[in-house]
Amino acid sequence: MKTITEIIGNMHDPQWKQRLQELEVTYLMLDQWTAQKSRFLLTTDRGEEIPVALTRHAQITDGDIILYNPAEKRAIVLRLELNPVLVIDLGNLQQRSAEEIIRRSVELGHALGNQHWPAVVKGTKVFVPLTVDKKVMQSVMDTHHFEDVSYEFCTGQEVIPYLAPHEVRRLFGGVGQSGHIHQH
Repeated sequence: MKTITEIIGNMHDPQWKQRLQELEVTYLMLDQWTAQKSRFLLTTDRGEEIPVALTRHAQITDGDIILYNPAEKRAIVLRLELNPVLVIDLGNLQQRSAEEIIRRSVELGHALGNQHWPAVVKGTKVFVPLTVDKKVMQSVMDTHHFEDVSYEFCTGQEVIPYLAPHEVRRLFGGVGQSGHIHQH
């Protein structure tokens, strides 16, 4: 098989969804570590080894099509397996005084930093990848009971559209391969 060098579409786009219906679709599963790379060699769900060398800074999204061959009635689609993300919303703090905003932000930063959790701040939201059990992260948030701060857990795929490529790498890049675990 020749090396794949570009993403040609996405299976979630209506036009591609229809094109793929008549083809045999093979999936190439990428964990969140591999999804941040532009060069990798993986095996599809049907056992075919696929070399990929995309252009630098290409951002892979779930459902990207890397091979489309209607003559052979086949396609290869990338599927991402990203960890869930804790999304902390600080939007309600905007109604507070500057001193209160600073205090709560520092308290939240201290709580996250004390756990050694990586985070990406975008607008009024803080994105934290799930690096420990979800119950542990819930416990930390509930124990501190940050007033006017809400949170929820989302899939990695749900948050990617809101982030720039460098933020996606920061959020998912080092987790899963050899994630940092810290215990007190």
